[in-house]
Amino acid sequence: IRIMLRLHSALGTAVAAGVLAFGLSAGTASAQDVVLRGATQFDDSHAFNRTLHRFAELTNEYWEGGTVEFLLQGNSELGIERDYLNLMSRGISVDYAIVAPSNAANFSPMAPLMDMPFLFRDLDHWNAVLASDAFGPIEDEILANARSHVIGYAGGGTRNLISTYAIDDMETLEAFSMRVQGAPIQAQIFDAIGAAPSVIAYNEVYNAIQTGVIDGLENEAAGIQQMRFYEVAPHIPQTMHTITVRPILFSDATFQSLPEDLQAAILRAGREAGEYGRQLESSEDEALMAQMESEGLIEIHPFADRDALLELAAPVQDEYATELGATEILEAVRNM
Repeated sequence: IRIMLRLHSALGTAVAAGVLAFGLSAGTASAQDVVLRGATQFDDSHAFNRTLHRFAELTNEYWEGGTVEFLLQGNSELGIERDYLNLMSRGISVDYAIVAPSNAANFSPMAPLMDMPFLFRDLDHWNAVLASDAFGPIEDEILANARSHVIGYAGGGTRNLISTYAIDDMETLEAFSMRVQGAPIQAQIFDAIGAAPSVIAYNEVYNAIQTGVIDGLENEAAGIQQMRFYEVAPHIPQTMHTITVRPILFSDATFQSLPEDLQAAILRAGREAGEYGRQLESSEDEALMAQMESEGLIEIHPFADRDALLELAAPVQDEYATELGATEILEAVRNM
């Protein structure tokens, strides 16, 4: 259970100047002086914000020693997820946040394995893994290197391909030119299944599709809607290659300053808030995809050869896990 460090230099000075002292010492916190500060890139309509608000509610429900004041700063007021992790690892400004595994990679090289394409067979498999201790060694690495606890797992968006033309089998997938995220494992796996991946900045993707530089990308329903990708790439091949994993992180420096009964409440609340967030995001993801389809914005294409995609991805996953020393983790996930 833990987090990460890595502050953008441009943000560092501004954040440091605005830091409010937390001022708690173990065993001395009272209802008047327990204030926890969270951070998110989104507004309160987003599933992440609602999950963190649920975490706050549950913590106060389970702690009998007083009331905690939770201050969640949204809309990227404190930067982006990498910044939150940096701050939590230093024990300043941010006490809790949801951070994508890729943003924890500098502190935990194994963390991106949580979000690796084709890791999960389906939502049931994904839920079973996140309810287990399969990612325990990654949690230990995050705690050791980023001084942050993984107190729960949110996420649940199912990522599919987004294309300018219909793709529904291995033949039509061949040479599909697509944007992928920057982590090398992303490009390696999509190359292995026959696509032609390239790394492009996210804010440049729409124009790259519009001008024919690429044929599409991969994303979840919320990203399709927010970025209006359906305007230039209305076809959605259901590869279901990733079900997102979004750890809820809590600063160890703050955690150690709190009384033991509040620590226990935070751990319980984090686990249950994660379960709440997974149900929330996975159900909303499905509903949003169905809504866009009913409005005629997208056309969904079931992918006939998904088992073949899993088989092609497996050797790349094996090699990646071996490089990270995470073979046992990968096997535990697969065998669950």
